Amino acid sequence: MKKTSVMRKLYNSKLFWVIIALLASVSLWIYVVNQETEEYQQTFRGVKVVLVGEDILLNSKNMVVTDLSTSTVTVEISGPRRLIGTWSSDDLTAQVDVSKLTQSAFTSLQYTVKFPDGIDVSSVKTKFKTPETVNFMVSEQTKKVVPVVGSFEGSVADGFTAETPEFEPSTITVFGPETYLKDINRAWVSFGSSEVNSTYSVDIGYVLQNEAGDECSTTGLSFSEDTIHATLRVLAVKEIPLDIELIPGAGASSANTKYSITPSSIILAGDTSILSNLNRISLATLDLADFENIYSNQYLIRYDDGLKNLSGQTEASVSVEIVGLETRSFSVPQENMSCINVTDGYVAEVLSESLVVRLRGTKEDLQEIRSENIRAVADLKDYNTSVGQYMPPVKISVDGFQNVGAIGGYTISIVIRKDQA
Repeated sequence: MKKTSVMRKLYNSKLFWVIIALLASVSLWIYVVNQETEEYQQTFRGVKVVLVGEDILLNSKNMVVTDLSTSTVTVEISGPRRLIGTWSSDDLTAQVDVSKLTQSAFTSLQYTVKFPDGIDVSSVKTKFKTPETVNFMVSEQTKKVVPVVGSFEGSVADGFTAETPEFEPSTITVFGPETYLKDINRAWVSFGSSEVNSTYSVDIGYVLQNEAGDECSTTGLSFSEDTIHATLRVLAVKEIPLDIELIPGAGASSANTKYSITPSSIILAGDTSILSNLNRISLATLDLADFENIYSNQYLIRYDDGLKNLSGQTEASVSVEIVGLETRSFSVPQENMSCINVTDGYVAEVLSESLVVRLRGTKEDLQEIRSENIRAVADLKDYNTSVGQYMPPVKISVDGFQNVGAIGGYTISIVIRKDQA
């Protein structure tokens, strides 16, 4: 009973608990101090290898580092637990200084383990490294210019066509060791994925390929361009009929004329604003008075310079035939030849005694025509004060026969003198 009473008094004593708390604090302090100062070792795997001085090596000696034997190393570090116990492999780097290298060669260098900033490096030590060195190749940098090529991966809408893709720039320069550049053949661009009905452009990256089209590695390389501006020009497509213009003459008109054109149309591609207003292409204007019954010729197919000919034909054959009409030759007497619009103070005399003309019309009309119905008139309005002998063109008319006309052109011989009256 007495002992129990003493223990109860002790547990109820503030002094007792103060002493207990003090002892616990001292024990905790001793533990923490031991933990902070206790020597601790930890292995870090996957520590990244970092090259230092590559820019100096490139700028001063035009050399680059390639073919690193490893990109990570494993290290064992010792030091206070309070430091090392909080690190991960990402907090460390294995630095290789290449700035002092002077020649192209296969090289092996040791690396220095770098700890986080602000650490007292005297308190930590590198106990073990594997591998102990990093091997690599030092090579002279060269360059290679390769073409930019590629393809559009989308689709072109019906009624439109696309030209060959264009790339800007059309070439890129690749910098790196000769051994890395020798297989590179081109920069390949793939762009687009949807249907298009107008010109499509995009800035996009590229891949390097060898001659067989296999992708090449870009490790150790640098480039003049990171992206390419790719353009697919899309044009509207339209079939355009070919045609000719006919000028009625010598009794013939479109009513008694038939013609054929080969090809009858061509397919053009171009800007919609141009094609929408183009519904036919006229090859030529033919005067029906220039030929007798049949005419044929080749004509260039002309169109706006901004359009492209998808058909490929650059010429068309035109054949014209006048049907239902006949031709007949007549002799025009001198008395039916005359001159008009002679300059005041001058006179014109017809020297030709007769003129043979060929007329075209219906069989019935031609049978009724007589030479005296035909007149040949020369218009001298442009001769002004000219004097002497000339051969002006004449206009042939047939009195009383409106649907009959002369084929071809004719001249008569005249003399112009000053009027002596």
